[in-house]
Amino acid sequence: MSTNAAWKNEMAGALGRGRLLMDDVSLNRLSKDYYWYSPVLEPLLKDKTADSIVTVQEERDVADVLAFAYRKGIPVTTRGAGTGNYGQAVPLHGGIVLDMSGLDRVLEIGDGFARVQAGVRLGALERQARACGQELRIYPSTYMKATVGGFVCGGSGGIGSITWGNLWDGNVLRAVVYTMEETPRRLEVEGDDVLDYIHNYGTTGIVTELTIPLAKRVEWMQTIVLFDSFGKAARYSETVAADERITKRLVTTLEWPIPTYFKPIAKYFSPGCAAVLLESEEGTMPLLEEHAVAYGGQISHSIPAEQYRTVIGLSDFTWNHTTLWALKTDPSITYLQAGFDPARYKEQVVAIKQQFGDEVLLHLEWIRSGGRLTPSSLPIVKYTTKERLYEIIHFFETNGVRIFDPHVWTLERGGRGELASMIRLKRENDPLGLLNPGKLAESLG
Repeated sequence: MSTNAAWKNEMAGALGRGRLLMDDVSLNRLSKDYYWYSPVLEPLLKDKTADSIVTVQEERDVADVLAFAYRKGIPVTTRGAGTGNYGQAVPLHGGIVLDMSGLDRVLEIGDGFARVQAGVRLGALERQARACGQELRIYPSTYMKATVGGFVCGGSGGIGSITWGNLWDGNVLRAVVYTMEETPRRLEVEGDDVLDYIHNYGTTGIVTELTIPLAKRVEWMQTIVLFDSFGKAARYSETVAADERITKRLVTTLEWPIPTYFKPIAKYFSPGCAAVLLESEEGTMPLLEEHAVAYGGQISHSIPAEQYRTVIGLSDFTWNHTTLWALKTDPSITYLQAGFDPARYKEQVVAIKQQFGDEVLLHLEWIRSGGRLTPSSLPIVKYTTKERLYEIIHFFETNGVRIFDPHVWTLERGGRGELASMIRLKRENDPLGLLNPGKLAESLG
């Protein structure tokens, strides 16, 4: 009997065979995420699979799996819904993929907060919160499928970030985390201590429960505004983003021809026109129109608040969903993640367009990062070669545009920022380096 087969049988005996998935279909499906957005990652990760999938239903299951894996020296990679784009849920060294989606209970919705298990779907939580007069502060465009734990441990910001910032801006209040040791510790982490578990890819500990802040429910209307140039659209969107009289959840600026990818709402766009997609509070249309007139724009479509979530929403075409719609039309497309300089973004945009033309198409997602109004972006790139892709990245960076590289799987190169405290924490919580090995590359250096 092979060593692999031996530990699988032993694990089945210890945990119950019904908790293990070892068929080829399950191993392939649950060892993958949306890494294929990257033509660089796709050939490198397509053959990476777990040796076993373990599904958990209770928090104590996580501790049991981690204790077993520690004794046997088996790598453990966590998975939520697999909607991430960087291979963070792909096991580089086989072992166990720990499917957290069964931890799906909303434990408490209180005044201004929700306490949930990590596998709760963000879309389901949003529905429950809105029924209680509250709503999520921030969420990704994949919110209907994405889990709370997956977003916190693999994401950064999204819809709502124009008002509430990124995950690090007070949008995670508390976490329950298990360590990877002979006897896993159950940590209750809050305050600044939470920061090293945000966007950690499951490398510093396994998050089983989260408390996140909620906002007061707002009745959101959605609006499309058209302009004859991207420059005018960008200036309009910046003005709306900065106008504190307008409560908003989404401010997205799209260069033409990006709107041609949006088949379900294509009739609301005009050839050659840049567009701004908005979610703003019901009753703010006069202000949106006032600013549109100032920049030569016109309202082409509006979805009233009573239809919010009952028809396809504009946020379904923003953030990285923009890339998904583009890929449906042109499979050669890929993307970048970029942070423009708020003081220089207009000249940066001009330089990029002069250099690359339609090889790089821009859409700006306005956010507040650390309280500062900032144009974030997920530029669409016509992919030819890896060498050309990194020439484009180099040009962005040379012109002061920060790139968070979505074509790597390590936190070091993917834009996580300062990692020294996270590396120290990993050594403490995961002394054998078994939690998603290879994703925090310097941790055992």
